[in-house]
Amino acid sequence: MQKEKCESLEQVRDKIDVIDQHLIELITTRQFYVDQAVRFKRTEHEVQSPERVEQVITKVRKQAAQQGTDPDLIEQIYREMIQHFIRRELKEIRP
Repeated sequence: MQKEKCESLEQVRDKIDVIDQHLIELITTRQFYVDQAVRFKRTEHEVQSPERVEQVITKVRKQAAQQGTDPDLIEQIYREMIQHFIRRELKEIRP
């Protein structure tokens, strides 16, 4: 996504609104694939997959640092999102 200098607070807010829309679309798409992944998981350990969680966290922290964003913020957001998806998946596999 291209960054451009804004000339007013209204323009800044408009840009942020567009970004928020894209973020929601991306999270929705991520959830779609998480929902598909649960079909291939049989156990709670497979759903919780601590090794995979840490792989994702390491990857997104590195990407955040490379792009000049606070890795701690990105980790916090991802951990919350991942935990939400894990809870969602656990509801699917538990009888």
